[in-house]
Amino acid sequence: MLELMRQMLTGQYEASLKMVDQCITACRPEHWEGRIANDSFRYVAYHTLFFTDMYLSRSQDEFTLRDLHDQGGDERGEGQSVGLSRDKTIVYVTICRMKMHESLAAETAESLQEPSGFSWRKFSRAEMHVYNIRHIQHHAGQMSAYLRRVDPALAEPAALPWVGSGWK
Repeated sequence: MLELMRQMLTGQYEASLKMVDQCITACRPEHWEGRIANDSFRYVAYHTLFFTDMYLSRSQDEFTLRDLHDQGGDERGEGQSVGLSRDKTIVYVTICRMKMHESLAAETAESLQEPSGFSWRKFSRAEMHVYNIRHIQHHAGQMSAYLRRVDPALAEPAALPWVGSGWK
């Protein structure tokens, strides 16, 4: 059962991260600072990856800031983060993808039943992974909808395709 859970979570993390990657890669420079609700595309992409990175950590205490957070900001604190350049954001997707593989490889049947590791998320590690994927996909949907609205070349479904499972 543990291996099935790892396969399922890996497939869905990869699919959601791939959809974020597609949006970041497709975003033209003139749209990078465009507004998605109250924030910029740049910020939404960074926010998505920051929390992906953090929630892949075993706990809030084990999460450590990276050098790129010096530029993008600490999403846990007061005030607004600014995000990263497009190129550094693409690198951050790769970092999150690698961390996801490491995190899931370290999970055991017991650890998945333990608390999430984040005091504000009152559920198990297993549910933390599902929550994390839902968060990624929520923002992938926002970014995709924004890009389809501002860039006619991306309005076709094939331009930003749905990824069902895995990194396609």
